[in-house]
Amino acid sequence: MQTVSSRAFNQDPTAAKRAATISPVQITERGKVSHILLSIDKYQELTGGSKNIIDMLAMPDVDDYEFQSLDATSIKPMEFD
Repeated sequence: MQTVSSRAFNQDPTAAKRAATISPVQITERGKVSHILLSIDKYQELTGGSKNIIDMLAMPDVDDYEFQSLDATSIKPMEFD
């Protein structure tokens, strides 16, 4: 993993992006790591892709799903003292 100071990153962000295609790049501020720069491929590998909530709820393997109906007649109101 390469390390680049914030100053060096600001002066040549293209070099840092190029390095990030090979491995993650640590960006430091005052000697401490403040950010990690990743390629999009590595990011998607780590996060499992770029799914959004709609994609996750889509259930593409299910053609049709019937929900069970609930019988609410046995539900009684709560009594408070």
